[in-house]
Amino acid sequence: MSAPERAGAVGLVLARPRRLLSAEPFFMEFIGGIEERLAAHDMWVMLHLVSTPEEEAAAHRRWAERGVVDAVAVVNPTVDDPRPELLRELGLPFVVAGAPEGAGLPGVLSDHASPVREAVERLHGLGHRRIARVGGPARLLHTRARTDALTAVCAEAGLPAPVTAEGDYSHEAGARLTAELLSAERPPTAILYDNDVMAVGGLEAARSLGVDVPSRLSLVAWDDSTRCRLVSPELSAMTVDVHRYGTLVAEAALEAARGLPVPERWSPAARFTARGSTGPAPE
Repeated sequence: MSAPERAGAVGLVLARPRRLLSAEPFFMEFIGGIEERLAAHDMWVMLHLVSTPEEEAAAHRRWAERGVVDAVAVVNPTVDDPRPELLRELGLPFVVAGAPEGAGLPGVLSDHASPVREAVERLHGLGHRRIARVGGPARLLHTRARTDALTAVCAEAGLPAPVTAEGDYSHEAGARLTAELLSAERPPTAILYDNDVMAVGGLEAARSLGVDVPSRLSLVAWDDSTRCRLVSPELSAMTVDVHRYGTLVAEAALEAARGLPVPERWSPAARFTARGSTGPAPE
């Protein structure tokens, strides 16, 4: 009996507003890494953009019915994520980008705690005690991991409990939430952002309120990008090799598509890159 014919594609559904995808470089670099590795095996990425989890589930069902992908890459795992169970029921091999450690899911794991610790240690070393964060949606596992890490590191350092505001990765959310944080009776002297777009929005909000960066407020973006280096002052950031992350996910997806065991892999670690947006805490 001959082997079943392969579709030659790995499916990737992104459930996020299209306007954010065009503004945020992370996924473009990530997809570029996947495509590069798949192309070497004469395969390609079937990318589908949707707005809701229900639409994502519907896309997975269509792919399974039509046999148009050999495996699926799941991104942005959530609390009580239903996608792994659905994909198993559909018989679609899958891998998870950012799979939680110990969950037994095939894919690429990510360490979110160590980079948060490094960022807080850098800021604490500059004298900052009131550190806040503008995070992503709370349902995302990496948002929760960063929140938990920030709370734990601040407690260990004897710092006040950090305030975390929930954003949606947009420029508007970064600006609005930064303005709200700065309106507090005792505003933060440093803010961490879960992406570069919100950090730029926060920088603009601080400027509009007359809060100088970095003499009165230090800012740090997660996911370094060209955008971080085009603003003034340039944004300090957590730098990670996103393209390499994509290639690792592609390698895992190729193994899953072939029915092979998927060994544990870790995404490249994020590292603090100091630029002009961080400085000593105001006295």
